[in-house]
Amino acid sequence: MRELPQAVVISGPTGIGKSQAALELAEAVPLEIISVDSVQVYRGLDIGTAKPDALARRAVAHHLIDIRDAADSYSAGDFVADAGRLIGEISNRGRLPVLVGGTMLYFRALFGGLAAMPLGDTQFRQHVDNRAALHGWPTLHAELAAIDPIAASRIHPNDPQRIQRALEVHALTGRTITQLQAETRAEPVASFLRIALVPSSRSELHERLRRRLTAMFAAGFVGEVQALHARADLSRRSNAVRAVGYQQLWQHLDGDFGLEQAQARVLAATRQLAKRQLTWINNDPAWLRVDADAATRRPTVCELVRDFLSHAWLPPDQRAIV
Repeated sequence: MRELPQAVVISGPTGIGKSQAALELAEAVPLEIISVDSVQVYRGLDIGTAKPDALARRAVAHHLIDIRDAADSYSAGDFVADAGRLIGEISNRGRLPVLVGGTMLYFRALFGGLAAMPLGDTQFRQHVDNRAALHGWPTLHAELAAIDPIAASRIHPNDPQRIQRALEVHALTGRTITQLQAETRAEPVASFLRIALVPSSRSELHERLRRRLTAMFAAGFVGEVQALHARADLSRRSNAVRAVGYQQLWQHLDGDFGLEQAQARVLAATRQLAKRQLTWINNDPAWLRVDADAATRRPTVCELVRDFLSHAWLPPDQRAIV
């Protein structure tokens, strides 16, 4: 039986300091970073994704950033293939693969495998979009809850892409997306240490997010979305544009509401995203939870990784990290 490479995962809610934690770890361990972010893969989406700057990317090799044009697609299946390949290549270079990000769908696909899903159906998606325009996405979410209550509990009522996909899978296969996912098993690509950075309180996280978004708007977030909005090959249905922040500013540029309301909507959507990410983590005991406060984060993460690499690591049910 082949020995699996070792890899570290650093995740947590948006704005919690995942990238900084990985750069701190790089000062103690030779590593390369694999981004686990469904939006950082796109070129031109920089400010709103808090993409690592040029200095950080020169200091430590980063992968799966700026690998697609904003008009292209990138799926969980693409990520699993790319991440598996990169883990092997980085390990062969004698460095530690560190997967950093908060796209939980990608982590689920990597750890649990990908279900055999049908291809998208353009006609059905248009039908769903038309119904959503008439009745609102919460109404379609309620329909999903009647079909697949487990999926509905994981999907926010205002998450059009995931609601549409869950309804589409059921319409095309006669089975729920939850049933298909439950039958899926992953072929392990590495031995993973899974670290989740968590806030000390909800109010502390909300303040982090408020400061972060203030800095993004000051750095030119609106102008970044304006440049995308001006492209003839992009629309509000484009995968890249559906991302939190980009979606709300795109709607503002379409004239749906003013900038002040758009900023408030971006903050609300970002808080909802962080809540969903924490729910994913809290529902999975395989994550080692580490307080995100910088004073305790750095030594705790470094200690966990050193123990993991020396095979002295204990699983979550035998070790409590506070």
